[in-house]
Amino acid sequence: MASSSTDPETEPESVFPREVGLFTDSYSESSRFCFCGHELSITQNFGSRLGVAARVWDAALSLCNYFESQNVDFRGKKVIELGAGTGIVGILAALQADPGIPSQRLHICVFMTLDGMERRGDVTITDLPVALEQIQDNVHTNVPPGGRARVCALSWGVDQHAFPGNYDLVLGADIVYLESTFPLLLGTLRHLCGPQGTVYLASKMRAEHGAETFFCHLLPQHFHLELAQRDEDVNVNIYRARHRGVTPAGQHPFC
Repeated sequence: MASSSTDPETEPESVFPREVGLFTDSYSESSRFCFCGHELSITQNFGSRLGVAARVWDAALSLCNYFESQNVDFRGKKVIELGAGTGIVGILAALQADPGIPSQRLHICVFMTLDGMERRGDVTITDLPVALEQIQDNVHTNVPPGGRARVCALSWGVDQHAFPGNYDLVLGADIVYLESTFPLLLGTLRHLCGPQGTVYLASKMRAEHGAETFFCHLLPQHFHLELAQRDEDVNVNIYRARHRGVTPAGQHPFC
């Protein structure tokens, strides 16, 4: 999630949309999801404090389904999720990144490096400070002790340079909805994604929130962009992007 100001002293929680009467009831709800043979228990803390960050959105579920259907490999990868909200996408990535964590699938292949060691990935799950407690609780519930998942605050356009610029995979689900944050998000993606890295962004294509502007006009200025999947039922697009210095194979039009 982004801060709408580049001033580090500005209260970052102001980016979460609030309206009079919206999210007035505070309650928690636990939901179960199954992806890649892992059963996830995700708590959503609805209320005015978290606002839209409390919910598991369609785009997050579409992205998790995509990782499962395409067998996206997280082993040995350095991964970061932006605007994580509940953390469900990053949690799935962390489980998939660690060959030592069993799934419910009957057939599990363990890949070894040349020195015989299992390749474990490293996953960082980020959002604004207000959302971190919810994410951390969900990580503790779903990722076994010793799992490679850490939770950190990251405000786009403010402190992305405190993070390395060599991530193999940068993930985001339904984080494109405030036009004022688009330049901040773009700058953050450019910094975090390594030269050979890949960005996966899943987004509800809301015309009123400028999603088409971001994906068709802004992001392609700096990244090769490909529409990886379209989920018509929920109006969600999943985009795969790589730095313009890298030529992707089999790219097809996305807008």
